[in-house]
Amino acid sequence: MTDYTAATRACTPKHSSMIDLSGHKPFAQGSNRKCYTHPLDSSRCLKVIRPENITARFKRQSPIKRLLGTERLNDNAQEIRAHNQRVLTRLLEKGDEGLLWAHLPRFYGSVPTSLGEANESELIRCADGSVAPTLERLIKEQGLTPSLNLGIDEFLAWLWQTKILTRNLLPHNLVVSDRFDHPRLFLVDGLGAPTIPQALDSVPGWSARYIKRKIARFRKRLAWEQSDEGLSWEDFQGLR
Repeated sequence: MTDYTAATRACTPKHSSMIDLSGHKPFAQGSNRKCYTHPLDSSRCLKVIRPENITARFKRQSPIKRLLGTERLNDNAQEIRAHNQRVLTRLLEKGDEGLLWAHLPRFYGSVPTSLGEANESELIRCADGSVAPTLERLIKEQGLTPSLNLGIDEFLAWLWQTKILTRNLLPHNLVVSDRFDHPRLFLVDGLGAPTIPQALDSVPGWSARYIKRKIARFRKRLAWEQSDEGLSWEDFQGLR
């Protein structure tokens, strides 16, 4: 087991030996990681790095960026650092776990698997037990319904209240659970900020300005997701 972050100290892992994922298929995957249901605990998710993609990304970097190494391209390492951000630590120190995990999956740290180190976290599910769908999928299937808009507003209000730092908010990095009285959003990827913004977190007022920009950009992204203009995201941003 690797060292735990501040956020994992409140979420002690149940399993410490190597987890065998042979014969298991991921329920989701992105360009950099595959997501598996924990074979010993269906309430947890295991995120495994796709090393071949890190290698490919590294080769595309400029010679100067290559000097920084491959660790910064490792999404699991970035996620662990993101859970060490100042706001998360303070919420845990205050015992305000309810607020912290209201829209984040509980995080359990890094565990060894047969496919390499994995980040273990809560697997967000729906009332019927199925894995919660992404916001992107729901928008495509049903559009932004009043109840879904309520869930989005609640998530953004939580982000503004807590000042938890994230990267750009993307609909495919948010999942929506119906286990509550209205749809609730959870950020399952994209937590944390790049190195410089993270370092500026202690500057008075800086986090508020940073999060305000992220929320505004997310609102624009939602407008693009619903747009029928046929524009690329880049072109849409340029016209708005």
